[in-house]
Amino acid sequence: MDVFPQTPAGTAALSVAARFYSPALLNHCVRSYLWGAMYGAAHGIAFDDELYYVSALLHDIALTDAFDSHRVAFEEAGGDLAWVFGVAAGWPADRAARATEIIVLHMRDDVSSSADPESHILQVATGWDVVGRRPEEFPAEARAEMLARYPRLGFGDEFLACFEDQARRKPGSAAAASIANNAAGRIKTNPLEG
Repeated sequence: MDVFPQTPAGTAALSVAARFYSPALLNHCVRSYLWGAMYGAAHGIAFDDELYYVSALLHDIALTDAFDSHRVAFEEAGGDLAWVFGVAAGWPADRAARATEIIVLHMRDDVSSSADPESHILQVATGWDVVGRRPEEFPAEARAEMLARYPRLGFGDEFLACFEDQARRKPGSAAAASIANNAAGRIKTNPLEG
């Protein structure tokens, strides 16, 4: 049984995610939390579990129709929404700002675990779940168990369509750079898509 942070903010983040994501995107965000927690535990990386959970659940919220920004990159718009969410959940502004930072940085160059453990593990988790980066970190048995509990449900194709849309409308975004760097090919060859 998966254990998720049972805090008011964590419970609310799951409610928001379940309300606005498609089933495929919701499962991706839950898997991202779990992959990152698994990776963090395996590498002895101490991280703020509630902060990471909320950030993982909301990291793609601006790919949804309800929260898409036509001008701002999805990770920046999602980070802004996470700040609003955190403050509304009663977090101090600096904690809410950390959620913003984690969501924005998950689409940037690699962040070290010593500099920012939550951003690092979200980068690793999403890189693995989306394009299959670092397969050596996730044993076959763990993969099978995860996909049985949280199936992909056509995630690769849906996510690629979201990124292609972002790239068309926001040519200077990280999503556009990802598309230009063969995201389609990397998603299709992800071992989790098989």
